[in-house]
Amino acid sequence: MINAPITQLKAWLADGSLDAGHLTGAFQRRIDSIDPMLNSLISRVEPVVPRSDGALAGIPYVHKDIFCAKSTRTTCGSRMLADWVAPYDSTVHERLTQSGAVLLGKANMDEFAMGSSNESSHFGAVANPWDSNAVPGGSSGGSAAAVAARLVPFATGTDTGGSIRQPAAFCGVTGIKPTYGRVSRYGMIAYASSFDQGGVIAKSAADCALVLGEMAGFDPKDSTSSDEAVPDYLAGLGASIKGLRVGVPTQWFSDALDSAVGDAVTAAIDELRAAGAETVEIDLPDADIALAAYYLLAPAEASSNLSRFDGVRFGYRCEDPKDLQDLYERSRSEGFGAEVKRRILVGTYALSAGYY
Repeated sequence: MINAPITQLKAWLADGSLDAGHLTGAFQRRIDSIDPMLNSLISRVEPVVPRSDGALAGIPYVHKDIFCAKSTRTTCGSRMLADWVAPYDSTVHERLTQSGAVLLGKANMDEFAMGSSNESSHFGAVANPWDSNAVPGGSSGGSAAAVAARLVPFATGTDTGGSIRQPAAFCGVTGIKPTYGRVSRYGMIAYASSFDQGGVIAKSAADCALVLGEMAGFDPKDSTSSDEAVPDYLAGLGASIKGLRVGVPTQWFSDALDSAVGDAVTAAIDELRAAGAETVEIDLPDADIALAAYYLLAPAEASSNLSRFDGVRFGYRCEDPKDLQDLYERSRSEGFGAEVKRRILVGTYALSAGYY
């Protein structure tokens, strides 16, 4: 049952051969037995099986702990928000609830989504289910590990610079970062607003397509939300890829590439060719400066976004501050971890360029 695709679970629930309560209980017991070795979840949620005939009715899942769910602790993997309880629902949570999905917990993550190994979380590192000595990737490492370990059929994630795609690859599952604006960012705590996008991690492309169809769509609460109609993501699955042209960026096959990774990518290319696709070597202009550009733009936005965490309005507050300046300095220096502070400093420096 834990290995079944969501479509099969839906069929069993629909014909009565599986009860939603039994399904939820099975995944809860698996979390009890497996997650202490993984640390993929920050918190558990008492499940509420909704009365719904939606597309995800009765299907358990976990949120990356960056999505607000009313009356539920939402930490962003940080001491700064370790005890913060969200007063409202994110649009993603609202839509998944309307579809009948059952929330079981909040997934561990790199602090404020800043990282690629899930080692910067205030709540401890996450282990890769396939190798406890390996990282699961990040920042949505808890989500990817939970799906790979079959703790849930799917999990939400966010992607700013690879934070869904990379952990999905590291954990051997499927993840998709949708087009920017396709999934509402309302109630999704910001890292770099012009890059951040919510998405999904699941066992297969079909499961991702099904869940994304429920998450996506215009939201007036998000000024960057796309009003384009949501396509039927399931419709194109299984279609022939004969004649499809697939670009292979040659500059990424360098001496620095791990041989096992190179072999895996080459095997995937061979599979695409065998299925009828045409692979074409391409050169991506300026790919060599992409990372540098990211580490200029994203920290600049983070520096601005995270200025709201000042020890006054909400979040961590230092003990016995001497004055307002001491309150600001100590609340932020004690509440944020090393990686977050590093990116804030980089971003603040970048934004101050006009003063010099």
